[in-house]
Amino acid sequence: MSTQFHDEPDEDDNSSFWNKDPGPVQYSVWSRYRRWLIPGLITTFILILILAFGVSNSGLASRLGFVEESALNLSLSLINAQKETKDAAKGVQRLSFSVESNKDQLNSVAESLKQLSQLEVLSKTVAALKCAVDQLIHNKTAASGCCPLEWDTFETSCFLFSKVSMSWHEARDWCHAHQSQLLILNADKDWDYVASRTSGVHYWIGLTDEGGKWEWVNGTPYTIDRRRWRPGQPDNWEGHGMGAGTEDCAHLHSEGRLNDMHCLVRLRFICHKRS
Repeated sequence: MSTQFHDEPDEDDNSSFWNKDPGPVQYSVWSRYRRWLIPGLITTFILILILAFGVSNSGLASRLGFVEESALNLSLSLINAQKETKDAAKGVQRLSFSVESNKDQLNSVAESLKQLSQLEVLSKTVAALKCAVDQLIHNKTAASGCCPLEWDTFETSCFLFSKVSMSWHEARDWCHAHQSQLLILNADKDWDYVASRTSGVHYWIGLTDEGGKWEWVNGTPYTIDRRRWRPGQPDNWEGHGMGAGTEDCAHLHSEGRLNDMHCLVRLRFICHKRS
């Protein structure tokens, strides 16, 4: 009896070969993708970190630049302050040298002032001697008083007939500074005395109408007496060529009568005070 073999595959084995579960194959593909996905995500994250760090570094660099600029400005300010301090120190040093060099001149000025004070005392002494001599000559008592040097005495009054010329206001202030006032004339005897001393020369007196009406420098109202004025005066003339204003100040004319004149004209003047 012979045995025969057939190569026909077993039906069950065939079936199991062609009908294998594809699951393990699909799992293998996912595993491959997952293998590349994770490093990609890590790489992306690292890139994001690098970008963020770069932006942060940019802001930091900007702030560092601002700080450097501020430090530079502060350094320049300090340098300028040091320079100014040195200049100030040099100025103080020069001033000190100047004071030292001028010390001799200051001492000389002090000595001159001292001598001037001594001269003033001497002048007062001479004035007192003159007063005593005047009293002896005219048989006057000490109670009647006397006038300063270069002043003229008339009864109980002192008169100074200036040798220099000034404007009316300057003359008024000069008399005031010397304990007197620009001449006020009321009594006829004073008019006659002054007229006899002023022949041929013009002199300011203390009479003005700058306030709109004529009055003396002490504020006493003045009523015009035609006997004492030149004919046609006062005329308040505007053609004087002295600028703004009219003729508001009075002076004694060469023949001893009054005339109005612009106050800026420079004339001699008469001061008056009681002896």
